[in-house]
Amino acid sequence: MIVHVDNLVKRYGDLLALDHLNMDVEKGEILGLLGPNGSGKTTAINCILALLQYDKGNISLFDQPMAPDAYDLKRRIGVVLQNVAVFEELTVYENIDYFCSLYVKESAKRKQLVEEALRFVELQEFSKYRPSKLSGGLLRRLNIACGIAHKPDLLIMDEPTVAVDPQSRNAILEGIKKLNALGTTIIYTSHYMEEVEQICTRIIVLDKGKQIAKGTKEQLKNMIALKEKITVEQIHITAPQIAQLKQLENLYECNYQGETLEAKFTGGNHNLLHLMETLQREAVAFGKVYSEKPTLNDVFLEITGKELRD
Repeated sequence: MIVHVDNLVKRYGDLLALDHLNMDVEKGEILGLLGPNGSGKTTAINCILALLQYDKGNISLFDQPMAPDAYDLKRRIGVVLQNVAVFEELTVYENIDYFCSLYVKESAKRKQLVEEALRFVELQEFSKYRPSKLSGGLLRRLNIACGIAHKPDLLIMDEPTVAVDPQSRNAILEGIKKLNALGTTIIYTSHYMEEVEQICTRIIVLDKGKQIAKGTKEQLKNMIALKEKITVEQIHITAPQIAQLKQLENLYECNYQGETLEAKFTGGNHNLLHLMETLQREAVAFGKVYSEKPTLNDVFLEITGKELRD
């Protein structure tokens, strides 16, 4: 087991940030760590890294107890945080070299690792640039290079694609999958559900400091009622006609707002056909119709609730 968190409790005064949290990260996986704001994700990561003291519980990394002075374990970890942390006065190459030097003292070996990291994030042509001259996407890639240059066994990535363009985001995600294929175990947090769905092999959902769900994306989708969502646009429908729709088998929720009808089904193989037949029988005119299977975002909202979090 790469990470084992057992019965972890962390308080900030009267606030219970982690409430007897249990969490495991297995070798070779990309674990998606999800949760609303204030769910305990960042606190859990800081405890795992021994950056925070906690009130109760145990944490082990690579089957060894984790502690603030466990430098042999920390050398095996890479961290890429949401806020870009590089030195403006250093070049791209010098930044990567500096962070790599915290783990690797031998200059010849470090030179090789820095050049490999530059190639990996495709920043070779920018090696002499200072961070202020880089675009947001290039800066994110530099941030990643600084975290991976020493070739960590465990990589923790906290919102690494915030505020980057789609091309840069795609390059970062492809890079993460390559790292994993090379043997790096990754903990990945993001508010972009499509990213988690695209790259994570397993997902843990935290809320109020507890693990409330875990599994593959398919397993999580099977936990919720929604199995199919049908959306009908440019539709004008009356309350009695909606009442007729609500008689459909497997339909458990029907919403009509702004000329858009949304029908949610718990199962069934011919929901779209039955919905269309009912609309035609009721002589309801409509425009575009499309059917969707549940997404990870649907799972997240159903499990954690739809209310806004600070």
